[in-house]
Amino acid sequence: MRVGAVVLAAGGSIRFGKPKQLAIFQGEPLVRRIVTAAKDAGCAPVVVVAGAIQITPELAGLPISIAVHRRWSNGLGSSIAVGLKHALEIVANLDAAILLTCDQPFVNAAILRQLIQLHLEDGKSIVASAYAETLGIPALFGRSCFADLLQLRGDMGAKGIILARRNDVTPFDFPAAAIDIDTTADYEKLRDGEDRVQKECKAKHDNSSVNAPFRV
Repeated sequence: MRVGAVVLAAGGSIRFGKPKQLAIFQGEPLVRRIVTAAKDAGCAPVVVVAGAIQITPELAGLPISIAVHRRWSNGLGSSIAVGLKHALEIVANLDAAILLTCDQPFVNAAILRQLIQLHLEDGKSIVASAYAETLGIPALFGRSCFADLLQLRGDMGAKGIILARRNDVTPFDFPAAAIDIDTTADYEKLRDGEDRVQKECKAKHDNSSVNAPFRV
């Protein structure tokens, strides 16, 4: 199966106060970590959507393609459309694409391989991470979703597609997806103790009902 990856790295990191794509975690910039995870999971092509920040030097030596989104300030949805369009220009017959961001530090190659395996086993169009009583990315979208993704505009991300096509979604239990880096406080908490953060996240997940409905 031909699975590409679109890494959304075009934002201006306004809440973080500096380019969070370049923040270091476990010895690497966040953007390089997620790109490496996609590559190691077998995704090809790996497309990085760049805009506000110069990230190309941080990705030296990696087999990726940069999609420059000059209108990145138009919002997340526009970045998704630009990235997927770029991926399809490289591999026109992609079977699926995984959407990724730089600020979920516990996404790794093993997680992405599990998304792909669930898609193969269940045959549903979407495999979305389940966390904090919602569904979101990282998420895999089959080819039948591409038209909807390419029509995204503004700040409307892929969650609307996931929720609108709930019967086509396989949830992937991934509570650590709730940990993202939006502010410097988030980053400092992560650096202070990643093991503690993961335990806290797992405890919250374990204390919630497994049958609790997903909420937007």
